[in-house]
Amino acid sequence: MVAVLEAKKRNNKQHSELQQLRNNGNIPAVVYGYKIENTPIYVNEAEFTKTIREAGRNGVISLNLEGQKQNVILNEYQEDSLKKNIVHIDFLAVDLSAEIEANVRIEIVGESAGVKDGGVLQQPVHELSVTAKPNDIPDAIRVDVANLQVGETITVADIRGNYPFSINHEDEETIASILPPRQEEEISTGEQQESGMPENLEGRETTETEGE
Repeated sequence: MVAVLEAKKRNNKQHSELQQLRNNGNIPAVVYGYKIENTPIYVNEAEFTKTIREAGRNGVISLNLEGQKQNVILNEYQEDSLKKNIVHIDFLAVDLSAEIEANVRIEIVGESAGVKDGGVLQQPVHELSVTAKPNDIPDAIRVDVANLQVGETITVADIRGNYPFSINHEDEETIASILPPRQEEEISTGEQQESGMPENLEGRETTETEGE
């Protein structure tokens, strides 16, 4: 059953009105897309949070805008960097029979055999772009790394056939890999260690790069 979220139109776009809405427990928003013009609205913050928990980040929501219902998904949102609360929402109205593109987070599942042997799990991609009908877009793409050994990699090609949607990435793009354990350089007793950067950096974790 599709979750229903109540919404109301707003006419005044001034900062003072937006702040008043937030002070009253509401979130300013906008809805646009399939069969609807760009329309400023607002929703109750508590009801929005409850709806997203029920439907999921990419779930379809029935937005009831003053008696007229429209199927929407959460397209974008803005968050206060200090308070960590949502201050604005973009809803995208969708046709349930038509495919759309969406970004879906990757959820790593399991503890890999390589990590148990001392390896380091590296995840260079944290979300994937997919093309699917709205009801087929998952909240997360779960990638099982339990059998991944040191030196092994999971790529897009390895998971492409596991889901009922298209993944908009090259087959060779790495999702997760296990780097070898850090090899400490042995220093003989009485041997003076040279100053400067160590020559062997193999196996050290590199900076991860985000894939919203």
